[in-house]
This record gives sequence, C-alpha cells and structure tokens, in this order.
Amino acid sequence: MRFLSWDPILQSFCLSLFMYLMTALGAMFVFFSKKINQNFLTLMNGAAAGIMIAASFFSLLLPAIEYESAIPSYLTVTLGFLLGGAFIILSDFFLSRTKRIIGCGGDRKSALLYLAVTLHNIPEGMAVGVAFAQGAGVEAAALSALLLGVGIAVQNFPEGMCVAFPLKSRGMSAGKAFLFSQGSGAVEIPACLLGAALATYIVGLMPWALSFSAGAMVAVVCSELIPDCFSENKTLASAGVILGFCVMMILDVALG
Repeated sequence: MRFLSWDPILQSFCLSLFMYLMTALGAMFVFFSKKINQNFLTLMNGAAAGIMIAASFFSLLLPAIEYESAIPSYLTVTLGFLLGGAFIILSDFFLSRTKRIIGCGGDRKSALLYLAVTLHNIPEGMAVGVAFAQGAGVEAAALSALLLGVGIAVQNFPEGMCVAFPLKSRGMSAGKAFLFSQGSGAVEIPACLLGAALATYIVGLMPWALSFSAGAMVAVVCSELIPDCFSENKTLASAGVILGFCVMMILDVALG
C-alpha cells in the first residue's frame, strides 16, 4: 500500500482531511433529517470509544514505553499521560466555569457546545500526527496510525450530527448549523500536522508526544463518549466499546 510509505506529514494531512470530511458528512444530515436514530449513535460512539482506548495503548503508550530515551520510560510515559489527561480535565473545568459565569442563554449554550467539541478535537488530531511520525519508515506502524485515524473518523461521523442537530434545535438555520459543525472538525487538520511536525523534527519529543496524546484521548473518551452513549443504552454502548476495542486490538497486534 503506497500510502504507508509516504512522508508522515503528507500522511497526516491526507488522513486529517478524511477525518474532517467525515465530520462534515455527518453534519450534512441536518439538511435531510429532523432527528437521528439514537441506537445508531450509541453503537457508533461506543465503537469509537473502544477503538480510541485500544489505540491509546497499542498505538501510543506502548511505542512510547519502548522508545529509547535518556529519561526512564516510566517517568516520561507517566508524566506525559498525566499532562494529556490534565489538559482535557482543565479544559472541561474551564468550560463548566464559563457556563456558570455567562448564564445559559440559547446562543451562549450553542457557542459552548461548539467550543467543547472543537477543543476536544485538537488532541485527537495531534494523536494521529504523532502516530504517523512514530511510524515513519515502518509500514506496520504507519498502518496502526492509519487505523487510529480511521477510528477517530468513525467517531467524527456521528459527532458531526451530534453538533449540528442541537444547534439547529436551538434556533440556527440548517446551513449555519452545518457550518459550525464542520468547523469543529476542521481544527483536526492543523492539529494533526502540528503533531506530526513536532514529533518528527524535535529530538526527544516523541515519547512525550505519544503519551500526552494517549492521556488526552483517554480523557476525551471518558468525559465525552462513554457518558453520552452509556446514558442512552448500556447494552448497545458496552457492545460497541468491546467490539471497537477488539477490532483495533486484532488489527494492531496482527499487523503490527
């Protein structure tokens, strides 16, 4: 597969573009439907959570642990993971505090919803870029990065709908809701390129970048995907998580 031998920056750009397009595709449903099948969203979000949890270990943490560095790997990985998780937790705290300060007007709630999704897409994009940089020159590792990106893209499809439909229900036109929703996914393109560039050109950053991305991704899964899907249907959500984890684990271990 020729894509696996490309430069990591180019790989990151192409896959981040696909991830963005999946968000836009999901958002487009706001033009054709008034509501979403909740069971479909629950299963999709559960599967995306399972894929991202598995990818956090097999594609990010495990390579970070095995990466040669002057600093002991257990320190690098632990601190990087904590910093990534703290980034998302503090972001959530800031957003919650902002909600209390500015009140709960419809337009403000829409803006906060958009900001929350956009903010959480940044570490997802960076994780893919870092994974491609880590797998530079090794097709099996590049394939793992590709699978990680595809897993995030799968999650982006229902996420695009989940942003567009609430915005429309709060009074936005379908066109404006679509523009806001697809914009939340567009941030993954520069984030992905930034992650690949930093991990490629700054010596010693790779294990930090890998573990930071893993911590941020696990925090995003715990704060966004799991609460949403398990609040709707625990059985479907559990099945989705297990299925997504197994698919990612089998592909990563068998091909990596």
